[in-house]
Amino acid sequence: MVELGFIFWKKMLKLMEFEIMNRIEALKLTFANVLYAKRLRDSISAVIELDSNTDASDLIFSYNRAIDNHIKSGCLSSAHQLFDEMSLRDVVSWNLLITGYKRHGNPGYGFELYSQMVSQNIRESPPTFSSVLSICSNYGYYFEGIQVHCRVILLGFIGNLYIESSIVDFYMQMGIVDDGLQFLDEMSVRNSVVWNSIFRGFCKLGLWNEIIRQFPRLISDGVMLDDVMICYLLQACSNGKFVSQGEELHCYALKTRLIEINGFVANRLVDFYSACGTLNDALKSFEVIPCNAVISWNSIVSAYAKNGGLFDALACFRRMLYWSMKPSVRSFIMILNSCSKNENLLVGKQLHCFVLKLGFDCGSIYVVSALIDMYGKCYDIDSSFNVYKEFPYKTRECCNALLTSLLHCTYYKEVIKLFKFLIDEGIGLDECSLSTTLKALSRSSFASLTNCTLLHSLAVTFGFGSNIVVSCSLIDAYSKLGHVDQSCYVFGFLLSPNVVSFTSIINGYAWNGLGKECLKLLEMMLEMGLKPDRATFLCVLTGCNHSGLVEEGRRIFKSMKSLHGIEPDQTHYSCVVDLLGRAGFVYEAEELLKLSLAKEDPFTWSSLLRSCRIHKNKEVGQRVAKCLIELKPKIPGVYLQISNFYSETGDSELSLHYREIGMARKSLRETGHSFID
Repeated sequence: MVELGFIFWKKMLKLMEFEIMNRIEALKLTFANVLYAKRLRDSISAVIELDSNTDASDLIFSYNRAIDNHIKSGCLSSAHQLFDEMSLRDVVSWNLLITGYKRHGNPGYGFELYSQMVSQNIRESPPTFSSVLSICSNYGYYFEGIQVHCRVILLGFIGNLYIESSIVDFYMQMGIVDDGLQFLDEMSVRNSVVWNSIFRGFCKLGLWNEIIRQFPRLISDGVMLDDVMICYLLQACSNGKFVSQGEELHCYALKTRLIEINGFVANRLVDFYSACGTLNDALKSFEVIPCNAVISWNSIVSAYAKNGGLFDALACFRRMLYWSMKPSVRSFIMILNSCSKNENLLVGKQLHCFVLKLGFDCGSIYVVSALIDMYGKCYDIDSSFNVYKEFPYKTRECCNALLTSLLHCTYYKEVIKLFKFLIDEGIGLDECSLSTTLKALSRSSFASLTNCTLLHSLAVTFGFGSNIVVSCSLIDAYSKLGHVDQSCYVFGFLLSPNVVSFTSIINGYAWNGLGKECLKLLEMMLEMGLKPDRATFLCVLTGCNHSGLVEEGRRIFKSMKSLHGIEPDQTHYSCVVDLLGRAGFVYEAEELLKLSLAKEDPFTWSSLLRSCRIHKNKEVGQRVAKCLIELKPKIPGVYLQISNFYSETGDSELSLHYREIGMARKSLRETGHSFID
């Protein structure tokens, strides 16, 4: 009988325990965190009262466990209250609360707690430095991060791989590449975590060449490539168009079976081949993916969309629907971006209908932003504004999409008004908002040094003073106003200038006719190991053109293909033809133009005819005039320009003849008329 009673009470206790656990879980999932905290504190107090001989370390451990539970359940205030009630604390107590504030978005207070910890002579542990350095790198606390590094050296933690990895990550995330690499050199051991921090920093800064350059060093360290590294390396190969290196990584991934293990590696391969323009290889990579999930279809849809194959992307999209796979946000964004690029409004509208059908118009700010951008790029600004207006949440992403749409459609005044709305409503700014507004300002009637300086101050206030995108827009705006010194000031604050920022400052010098400075900056780029692109060379040639630097322009133009492997396009030829023509080398300019990609461009021939008129070269001018008429026989302005040329060279009869033809063709234009009686 006693045994049966014992079994009965045992079952009852089990049921009570099960019920209590269920209730505790329910409390965690509700908003009653304060009540939960009170009960937990009461239970700890009860334990202390029952056992007054409890050891201090056990007591701290109990509190730490309670604090950790509160942080995990999202109740940071209760965790902090428990922390304040502790009469004794150890380094774990401080670490938990610092990590809690970092995790829940209040890094400033987290760092303040660290300062209090140091002032109370609590010696840091490796997790302390990891958390604090993470706060510094994620929220831009540069000087504080340097102080923490000094503290690591002072306490003798150099040599701890865990802390050293955090220091490397801090320098790379802050964009201080030289210091990061120098610290990397001083490390006795470098593992995959350290190298992933290095590669992540390079990816953030867009230094794709550096990733490939550091790759042999990684191999020499004996580090085995993991899936994260492969993804970083393939991203570098995609953006830098390093085809052979990407193919080698593909072979490595096949040998180590990373493609089968991790679907992200397989999808990154699809992205790599599509970025390099080899769609057949992208399709083959897609076909061998073991599980054709939505992410895999997104990759192949993106591959076609990026390479201008809008209808191929739509065909894949239809196949995706056929296999009963619901399109994701990325699927819509990629095809809508392709519609924007091709200015295909009809397909864009059809996709908009499908978005409405699936409900993405209310659930995804990214799809809505892509729709706003699509209509704007197709010059349907009214529809773009309507999509923005109907979306209930005025987010920064949607506002940025409308800003870029307005800029594309040359509504500069409206861009500035919307930017003011962003500030007044407290929506917030980012590099896109500032960069777009700066571009609109530099092209509008509001362009002035005062307004440009005001936006510059805003950029610094919001922490974008050293941002590459914002800095390039500032450089462009200041240089267009003629304040090249301010452009240099902005450029000088860049911690790691890249090709884009160098191109911007070179363009600023070229805009103001400072050709020699353009050449010096190009040399500086090459010394830093940066590879100039087509835009960089065009800016340098423009600077030479505006400064009359003929020999330098010839040398740069020839070096494009011979030294840098860049084939000059129509704009480069046009610039050099104009440079030679202005300097009086019209014969050389004519020969170059006949052999160039610009031989079908009437504007380049018109430029050469103007040079012939200035230098009174009738022989070349007659041939140029004939080519112009063949290219644009129906344009009145062509005949009037030819008439002016013959007038300048003293042939008044031909001048009058072509003027009469030009005036006749001008009068043959269809005249406007009204339907109103």
